[in-house]
This record gives sequence, structure tokens and C-alpha cells, in this order.
Amino acid sequence: MRAAFIEDLGTPDAIRYGELPDPLPGPTDVLVRVTATTVNPVDTFVRSGLYRTPLGFPFVISRDLVGTVVEAGPGAAAFRPGDRVWSNSLGHAGRQGPAAELAVVPGDRLYRLPEGADPHDAVAVVHPAATAYLGLFTHGGLRAGETVLVAGAAGNVGSAMTVMAAEAGARVIATARAEDAEYVRSLGAHEVLDYRDPAAAGALAGRIDLHLDTSGRNDLAAAVALLAPRGRIVLLAGARTEPVLPAGALYMKDGSVRGFVISSATAAELAEAAVAINRLLAAGTLRPRSVERLPLSAAADVHRRIEQGGLHGRRALLLPSLDA
Repeated sequence: MRAAFIEDLGTPDAIRYGELPDPLPGPTDVLVRVTATTVNPVDTFVRSGLYRTPLGFPFVISRDLVGTVVEAGPGAAAFRPGDRVWSNSLGHAGRQGPAAELAVVPGDRLYRLPEGADPHDAVAVVHPAATAYLGLFTHGGLRAGETVLVAGAAGNVGSAMTVMAAEAGARVIATARAEDAEYVRSLGAHEVLDYRDPAAAGALAGRIDLHLDTSGRNDLAAAVALLAPRGRIVLLAGARTEPVLPAGALYMKDGSVRGFVISSATAAELAEAAVAINRLLAAGTLRPRSVERLPLSAAADVHRRIEQGGLHGRRALLLPSLDA
């Protein structure tokens, strides 16, 4: 099969495109013919070694896929050849990635693609949407009627958070650039504030039940000031940040700060997120703002562009069919 892979950790120049042996599924695995994969910032962390995780070399890169089942092991009998499926947790913890014509997926990390869902739109959103779900509900405990602040709501994770929180009955206050305000409102935000306006957040003091900053700035002093009693801050980005925590103000509000990385999510947590994601995919309310379709052989270039901040909110899809 053709694949994009590395033989050692390194820069984007370490990525090779060429032939590798077809993968062999185990008894609880499913062999999938890949329609499309995508590139996430975390994929660059794995490739470079910033995020340390067990890898077997040659290592096929990437994390998400949509595709079609070729065969399923006896322990993954829920799947049949021809099923359209997706996954968003390959490419780490000893699992090979899906940047290839074929990929092996553990049966408990594979989900059916809803009827009528566009596979390219789906693969673009399943990783950001799972991150959004975990932040809002698994770790944030969001409930209907609460007020959530989504900072960076026009981005890939932020837009999914806005859709999911609004759909769950929360009041969504979003921050974004002024030119993105209309788009963010279309996702369900009740208020959209210009993040560049230093006075914009002043009226929110004491109103926020759940605070999520998808930009990774992690200004905890500002965040704690916004919290309502028993408010929660969930950290999900900004691995190199070292903010100052106003601990006294936090505990006087019965508040909390919690962080998570999606790579540590259990199969059960991801499966719960997949139920919500599939519901929104089927309804057509969860979709990417912009996608770019590229051949699988362009993987190294996409990694460079991500590290240089060159995608500007677009999702880059890698399609094996474009290399034919």
C-alpha cells in the first residue's frame, strides 16, 4: 500500500511517501480502506517527539480517518465489509496512523458514518468535535441552563464547542475576531465578543459556569475573575504555558481548574463522544468551515504549514485517491 510515514522522530522532512506492506488486522480489529485522513496539530507533536507515545517504525502518521470496511476480525463482528466508518484515535499509544490506503482500527475505536453524511466533512470535524465534547461534558460537566464561555469560537475546536453547547441547552458566550462574529452566531452563540477588545469581558465577571480557552493562552487570572460560584475552568491547549493561578480567588468561589489531552481519553469516553458527534453529523449541524483536499503525498508540506500557522482555520484533508 502507499502511505505517508516516518522512520524516526524529526521535522516534517522526516515524512516519507511510498510503499509499505499491507497491515494485517488482529482478531478484534477492522481493516479499513481509507477514503480520507487529515492533519491535526497533535500529529505534528507525535512526529516531532514533543508528545511522547509508543511508536513502531516505520510509523504511519495521522490520527483520523473515514473509509470503508474491507474485513473485520471475529472480535469485531459488529462491522461488515462495505460499512462506511470513521475513527479519530489512531496514530499514538502503539497504534499505527491512517495516512495510507489501508489502516487497521481496533473495533472499539471505530464508528459507523451516519447515512447521508459527507465523508470529507466528517473526517474534518471528528477530532475537533471529540475534543469539544470531552472539554464540555466529560471534564467540564456542562448542564443545560449554564453559561459557558468559549474563547476562540471561530476555530475548529471552538466552533464544535459552540454547536455542542448550544445544542445541549447552555447559554454560549463566545470570543472571536469581529469579522468572525456572524459565523459564530450562526453556530448558536448567544453573545459574541471581540477578543481584541480589553473591555469586552468586564460585564461577564461572576457569570461564567464553564470557561474553555481553545487558543491556549490560558490567562487564569482573567478566567477566575469571570467564574460564577462553583465555576469550572477546563484547560485543553497551550502545552508550554505557565500562567499564574489566583488560588485564593478560585477557592473562595468553590471553583476548579482541570486539564485534559484527548490522547488520554479512554475508548469508552471516545465512544460516548462519537454518539453525540454522529447525531450532529446526521442532522447536518456539525460541519467544517473550510477544507482543503490534497493528495496523501502532500503530508510533509501540510505538517510544515501547520507548524508555521499557515492553514488559518482550514482543515487539510489527505486523500489517497488523489495520488493515483
